[in-house]
Amino acid sequence: MSDPSRIKLVVLDVDGCLTDGSINLDANGNETKRFNIKDGLIISAWKKLGFEVAIITGRTSGSVSARCRELKIEHLYQGVKDKGEVLDKLLGTLGISLEETAAVGDDWIDLPMLTRVGYAMCPSDAVKEVIEVSDYVCSRPGGHGAVREAIECLIDARGLREEALSHYRG
Repeated sequence: MSDPSRIKLVVLDVDGCLTDGSINLDANGNETKRFNIKDGLIISAWKKLGFEVAIITGRTSGSVSARCRELKIEHLYQGVKDKGEVLDKLLGTLGISLEETAAVGDDWIDLPMLTRVGYAMCPSDAVKEVIEVSDYVCSRPGGHGAVREAIECLIDARGLREEALSHYRG
């Protein structure tokens, strides 16, 4: 089994991980997404601990761009068809190895990432092929705190919960 205590980078899928996989369209065809605020807080906490976060998603959405700006996620790749290829480029840019990378994905398009990273994670409602290759299966479904649970797992594996909490205690 992989070692979650070595992780320096978390790569996240959006639809089905940061969201529940629903796509909301208004009458003009504008897309909106619902994000879990607790997922956002733990992403910020991970970054405050000095680690990296990236998003690699198959779709392109202004809602995702806005959420990344809000969370100060610098590494955003949208409209990606080959997530493995983009992952390789990202790791080269950051100087981080596959063994130091965790990914959270939920569907077939995520398999090229999940099968290569040091620690593969997925929401409880991921497809069976993703669950089968994951080192950690969250108890929560996508969009309902799965990313929170996944990153907390990594924080705990490094023994950094108290340090993470220290950023929020008065």
